[in-house]
Amino acid sequence: MNQATRRSRQTAIRLFAQEYMDADLPEEGAGEYDPSFVITKLGAKVNRALVGGVIDRVERRETESGSFYTAHLRDPTGTHRFEVASFQPELHADIEEILNRFESGDRFLMLLVGRARWFETEDGGMFTSFRAEEFSIVDKDLYTHWLVEASEATLRRLDAYEASIESDLTPAALESAGVPSDLIDGMVLARGHYGEFDTENYRVGILQSLSMATGSDAIIEAPPAQPTLEQSNESAGEVIQTPVPTGDVSDILLETIRMKDDGDGVDYDTLVHAAVVAGHSREEAEDAIDNLRDIEGSIIEPRFSFFRLTPQ
Repeated sequence: MNQATRRSRQTAIRLFAQEYMDADLPEEGAGEYDPSFVITKLGAKVNRALVGGVIDRVERRETESGSFYTAHLRDPTGTHRFEVASFQPELHADIEEILNRFESGDRFLMLLVGRARWFETEDGGMFTSFRAEEFSIVDKDLYTHWLVEASEATLRRLDAYEASIESDLTPAALESAGVPSDLIDGMVLARGHYGEFDTENYRVGILQSLSMATGSDAIIEAPPAQPTLEQSNESAGEVIQTPVPTGDVSDILLETIRMKDDGDGVDYDTLVHAAVVAGHSREEAEDAIDNLRDIEGSIIEPRFSFFRLTPQ
């Protein structure tokens, strides 16, 4: 009897959190051993990825199947979420060490190889994360090397996207336009789904990452937000105005949940986005979410990264 042949392992793509968080196009594998992907706006086909950042959150949850861990890694552009499942006991000792160090107040840099996961909401949204395959605490030099690699990979995809704009969405046309052969399949899918969009945020993310790589003393601090962007754009003759925060960030989060919760909770990214639109920083929003859940008890997290108001 013929045995099904396993496909070769997918390359771990280097990408920043913002590009992955913006993605909402999954591609399911057709066969038992065919890989599945998350397609980003820049045409990356993400099955496995090498991501990095400062540890920002770690939690253990007990289930009927055993311990289950969730965590956040913050890079210069946003937050990667990853999990270690109950059926991965070979990783439990290592993630427990991470958890213990985090709970003691330690903050450190990590690199992680993870497999892409996604959850589609009833309203058509998509929440992305990674299931950890391996991870390690790293020093600033190694993290700086990853920042440069991820910047170069993102810039390569940006250049390919720009080259594709005036091209027909066929492999031959994209190749003639200068899109690298390994990006053509993803670019066809991405352009067909997302259409055209402003790439400036991705370019700013690269600038932030390279700035952080050259100023390693600030790597574990909260990433600089608007002041650095203003300085960068002033040198190009353009100034981005920092929005003035409107309203208390906690009140904004609570009102967003009150307005948008249809019974399943409101996802993390929606809450952070609401706060950012109101002029608050991502870090303020993340801290406020933690405070409302862990200290004030005003909100609950019935499932990972979805929040509801605490029942009265």
